[in-house]
Amino acid sequence: MIGVSASNYTTLRLARIQRHLERINKPAARTIQSPDGDIIDCVPRHKQPALDHPLLSHHKIQRVAPQRPKFKGERPPRNYSTSDAARRAWQAWHHVGHCPRGTVPIRRSSVDDVLRAKSLFHFGKKQMRVPLARKVDAPDVVSGNGHEHAIAYTVNNQEVYGAKTTMNVWDPSVQEENEFSLSQIWILSGSFDGADLNSIEAGWQVSPELYGDSRPRLFTYWTSDAYRATGCYNLLCAGFIQTNNRIAIGAAISPVSSPGSSQYDITILVWKDPKLGNWWMSFGDSMLVGYWPAELFTHLSDRATMVEWGGEVVNMRPNGEHTSTQMGSGRFAGSGFGKASYFRNLEVVDADNSLVSAQAIATLAENTKCYDIRSFSNADWGTSFYFGGPGNNPQCR
Repeated sequence: MIGVSASNYTTLRLARIQRHLERINKPAARTIQSPDGDIIDCVPRHKQPALDHPLLSHHKIQRVAPQRPKFKGERPPRNYSTSDAARRAWQAWHHVGHCPRGTVPIRRSSVDDVLRAKSLFHFGKKQMRVPLARKVDAPDVVSGNGHEHAIAYTVNNQEVYGAKTTMNVWDPSVQEENEFSLSQIWILSGSFDGADLNSIEAGWQVSPELYGDSRPRLFTYWTSDAYRATGCYNLLCAGFIQTNNRIAIGAAISPVSSPGSSQYDITILVWKDPKLGNWWMSFGDSMLVGYWPAELFTHLSDRATMVEWGGEVVNMRPNGEHTSTQMGSGRFAGSGFGKASYFRNLEVVDADNSLVSAQAIATLAENTKCYDIRSFSNADWGTSFYFGGPGNNPQCR
């Protein structure tokens, strides 16, 4: 058998990477060079990567807007706002251009992006998690592989058809390239200790390995087999169908919150279209971004059984100590408004396609000396919580 030299192996690997990039970097009608270094391709909607999925070979893009859930009750929770607080965060590439109608903005992936991943298979995927034994009926995110969390989640295994929240955006420090820090919603169904977990996720994250920098970025994720083989971040594989020409998933969010100063936040709503069964995502007050087709899922083709909101980091302990990767703002929950990271107006979508304030929730943080969470409720913010932490400190080793 003829051996393959290191140089030949590298050539073969690069050829495989190039073929993969040709599949996900579709030909663009317009290309925009963002001031933060990203390249945004405006790809014709009907040629986006999602439609390469074998389950979507006959899928027709949903063109009629789904029925948006409305708040059920006397009045919805009031959004906190002043001239300087709770402003809406946006995206950096908007300063230099826009994508024309009929196209969707897609952040272009590069060879360097793939080379930072463990392998081509792992590019764009979360590390598979190993659930830990737990005393409560806690969510799948209670896991090993260095993953740590500070989250709120629904209890009683209730039927859920979506969730909504507003979270402020920060730029937490991430110590190691293969670590990350994020704030997100999880929409879950299936077993937490098997291979059939379905998950839809959306929020913001800092991930040097995935993006090559430390900017906070809007992201999505999905899986139908507990992160084993299906799904990916953003549009890095076939699946999520984008319909919006103004929001680039995976692009940097700007501006971001700063301690004791302006707080910039994003509102995300994910819900199941009661007519066609697709799971839609809305960004901001009313901007539809796109949807996860029902065909992608098993359990979520029906409904969700749990929603989670909160933060997650990866702590790789490179020197046997906890890293200084921050969660949220890098400050503990007790720091309060203007310093701690928050989720406000936690809401779920019920069987009537109505939004209701999330009442029956529990909170969880694996290591409160590193990251913690404090929930509360009031008239302005409804059900809410502060969370986060600095990672390594005298009490967190």
